[in-house]
Amino acid sequence: MILESIVTTVDRDGRVNLAPMGPIVQGDLTGNDPTQITFTLRPFVSSRTFGNLLETKVAVIHVTDDARLIAQAAVGSVDDAQVASLVRQLDSTDWWPLNDCHRWFAVQADSIQHDDLRSEMVCQVIQSQIVRPFFGFNRAKHAVLEAAILATRTHILPADEIRHELRRLTPLIDKTAGPAEQEAFELLRRTIDERLA
Repeated sequence: MILESIVTTVDRDGRVNLAPMGPIVQGDLTGNDPTQITFTLRPFVSSRTFGNLLETKVAVIHVTDDARLIAQAAVGSVDDAQVASLVRQLDSTDWWPLNDCHRWFAVQADSIQHDDLRSEMVCQVIQSQIVRPFFGFNRAKHAVLEAAILATRTHILPADEIRHELRRLTPLIDKTAGPAEQEAFELLRRTIDERLA
């Protein structure tokens, strides 16, 4: 199963990076022992996430429904000052969990393989915490997530396909979104339009 998440990593200078990512999950996320869960991260080798993981071998994987943050992270519009206000350092380690999420998993990469485009990093959970209850399912939040994925694929997918998918997602925003989801979707729509122009 793939879990859509926000991943935080840190470089040797202490600069925290936030990235949306869909790690492959092996194990029971609802079980009592999170250390029995394995995540496989697959960052592009050109990404800061990949470089940071090569340096430190650690990351924090977050379960969140913050549509605005997912959208901002997908298009690179979260600056260092904002990141600093969103995270905290865990016990003088290189793990930097978000202050506000449903749950986080501090992981360590046990194996790293890569080619010229993508990597595969198998990670074990070292520590985990539930921060707040799950909001519940909302179609607009999922529409923002799908639009965020499209925004990260503008260099790969045909423009007509991306525009078609955005049109398909728009009614979900119109019918079920709150202000945060509307703002996030508009940010993604503008960014996609700029990238496809």
